Amino acid sequence: MAKRLSKKSAALPKTMRAAVYRGKDRVCVEELPLPALAPGEALVRIRTCGVCHTDLKKVHYGLQEPPRVYGHEMAGEIAALGAGVRGWKVGDRVAVFHHIPCGTCFYCERREYAQCPVYKRTGTTAGFEPAGGGFAEYIRVMPWIVKRGMIRVPARNTLDEASFLEPVNTCLKGVDRLCLRAKDCVLVFGQGPIGLIFTQLVRAKGARPFAFDLIARRRRMAKKLGAAKAFDPRDPACARAVLKETQGRGADAAILAVPSEPAFQQALKSLRPGGKVLLFAHTKKGDAVSLDAGVVCVDEKTVLGSYSSSVDLNAETARLVFSRKVRVAPLISHRFALEKIDAAFDLAAHPTEESLKVLVTP
Repeated sequence: MAKRLSKKSAALPKTMRAAVYRGKDRVCVEELPLPALAPGEALVRIRTCGVCHTDLKKVHYGLQEPPRVYGHEMAGEIAALGAGVRGWKVGDRVAVFHHIPCGTCFYCERREYAQCPVYKRTGTTAGFEPAGGGFAEYIRVMPWIVKRGMIRVPARNTLDEASFLEPVNTCLKGVDRLCLRAKDCVLVFGQGPIGLIFTQLVRAKGARPFAFDLIARRRRMAKKLGAAKAFDPRDPACARAVLKETQGRGADAAILAVPSEPAFQQALKSLRPGGKVLLFAHTKKGDAVSLDAGVVCVDEKTVLGSYSSSVDLNAETARLVFSRKVRVAPLISHRFALEKIDAAFDLAAHPTEESLKVLVTP
């Protein structure tokens, strides 16, 4: 197929480095061919990619067939453009979403985008079966992502900040599902990078986030980023504090940013009648929690889930991140070169007192 690329693309290499998933708990940095472009596509030079726990689960549990190149919290510069691409030029700095829905199917009509068949077709790849590709030097961005899933990065912002657009979008979608009211009391369990994003978004909605985490440094960070209160969930005083802050009713909502059974039980127990629990971190099918159906029925408590991003929220997400109303730079604790991806994965999977967001810089 004939390709029309920018004149600057002549300087592109023929090969690139990529971290290839080769099987359960096995990722190898390899030399791959540079992706070739078809009309309507873009080649993006990845500069930074966040390590997401969904990718860690896929690698650790062997949830998909190898080989694949994972990584989807990504940002970089356009290195080449296929024929027919309008509105972009080589050198533009972009954040790239890997999932964008069709907009016309049964699920899209209901704004349930994560269930759309086109959404489920990953639209970016560094080679092999499309799986994101951000843990590589270059990715090929397919036409429907070029049209609706590339976000221009303002000059005042870093590409590290831009790499947070996808995770912030997913969190914002979850918060919107709770339909919060001003001054609602919202418990956020887990104050890793995702939990700290949730804490800031709850505050941005005018509600009161109460942060819960086992690690003292993360609780301190939560307070700096807007939490009204921060607790060690093992402290029995936190239950009394929630009741005191809500005139004895209990919390209006709770968000689980960790896939923890004890956290789920604590969240459900801490809710007022009519309250809601959002499951966000249970991203592996087969994850189970014990549920008192009588509490759900008689007390009218709601358990709901939220998964992945919403294209409807792309603009709002960009506004929140690029204006720094949601501060993402303080969440970055470690950067690793691509060759050190095993260490990056290990740290992200086993957080320390000092670690938060881990970035890979291909």
